[in-house]
Amino acid sequence: MNEGSSVAHLLGVLRAELARYPEGGKLPSSRALMEQHRVSPVTVSRAIAALVAEGAVVSRPGAGVFRAAAVAPAGYRGDLSWQEVALSAGQPRVADSGGVMATLAVPPAGVVDLVGGYLHPSLQPERALAAALARAGRRPGTWDRPPVEGVGELRDWFARDIAGAGSALGGADVLVTAGGQSALSTTLRALVAPGTPVLVESPTYPGMLAVARAAGLRPVPVPVDADGVRTDLLADAFAATGARAFVCQPLFHNPTGVCLSAERRREVLRVAREAGAFVVEDDFARRLAHADAPALPRPLAADDPDGVVVHVRSLTKATSPSLRVGALTARGPAMDRLRAGQVVDSFFVPRPLQETALELVGSPAWRTHLRALPGALRDRRAATAEAVARELPDVRLRVPYGGYHLWLRLPDGTDEAALAAAALHSGVAVTAGRPYFPAEPPAPHLRLSYISAVSTEQLREGVHRLRQAYDRV
Repeated sequence: MNEGSSVAHLLGVLRAELARYPEGGKLPSSRALMEQHRVSPVTVSRAIAALVAEGAVVSRPGAGVFRAAAVAPAGYRGDLSWQEVALSAGQPRVADSGGVMATLAVPPAGVVDLVGGYLHPSLQPERALAAALARAGRRPGTWDRPPVEGVGELRDWFARDIAGAGSALGGADVLVTAGGQSALSTTLRALVAPGTPVLVESPTYPGMLAVARAAGLRPVPVPVDADGVRTDLLADAFAATGARAFVCQPLFHNPTGVCLSAERRREVLRVAREAGAFVVEDDFARRLAHADAPALPRPLAADDPDGVVVHVRSLTKATSPSLRVGALTARGPAMDRLRAGQVVDSFFVPRPLQETALELVGSPAWRTHLRALPGALRDRRAATAEAVARELPDVRLRVPYGGYHLWLRLPDGTDEAALAAAALHSGVAVTAGRPYFPAEPPAPHLRLSYISAVSTEQLREGVHRLRQAYDRV
């Protein structure tokens, strides 16, 4: 039983047992709970903290944990109908969070997770993160206010990690952000005027589409093929729309997994420069290359002396969903816009989190993790791809050498939404392809993630369940 399920189990037991305690009655000590239920101190601590948050118990340091006084049931809960009018006045802007929520949702117990976008806990460097957090907590000044752009040493590290030594990019060109999603939001709102178009790959990451629409922008699709974005169509799209930004994922694109070819890398920069537009490079999968991947191309930002590229990099995907530390890089007046936008929204990224990230990336454990992760990702990708080939022979897919997902081209006429619903009923969560397209999709697709499931065996079982659903649709 893993830590999360142990906490849930102990919580259920304690909630049931609370009924036999009078108000103010003292619960057994942490040591007694550990011995009685054969769980760790962390499990007991988390379960008690959850009960405190619920108001079911009160913790008194040095005295113990006691059942809280009963709270009278709420009476009149108010009339909220007025909000329909208030929220509809003027031009309402509703965040389209469906695609993002799908990747953040935790599937019900017993359902194989082929949706999630974060490493399973067994793949996360949990011990290294815990040690980094402990060391960061002892650093002098950890709880002081950081510079609004970010801690200097962390900005320098991101600059080297992105562009390498000797590049025109330096720490002064880096803005530390609260993860990649926050960086995309800051960028689009700071650099693109509301009501104007922004060019995007098609298909593309639904979270980016959500950010663009929430900022009042109009995403304009530019198709992707086996070599990445179609640069001939990119030039046409700039000319037709007058857009001043293009958002792309040149490395292990989400959802297709393709990499932008060397020739098209040069073309993207040339076309954007001629259009007087920015290229927003979402480099989310740089640390998710597989063990059998060829040498990776440099980021577009590393070969951009003219400040065309705004680069987005995050530590989250390769570590933990809760290490929300990322970076934006930009040169020239664009950095002033980005900095101002982030300061107005959130002031700065909490310094303890930045110090933890700095401790992590400077530790030997970080290098150990980066050596182990590629092999684990390769094995999971191979297990999933082999299972798809065996169970779903009429489905087409291209096997990527990085990232964390497979993009399945379904036969024409397949109802992808019905298939995803049937799959969930069969005990496996998958993602329909529709949310990845800014406009009408050209064909039905599914996306399968292979980093959130427990093991390769569970991945194979998940694809088998998908086949059972496929046979019924």
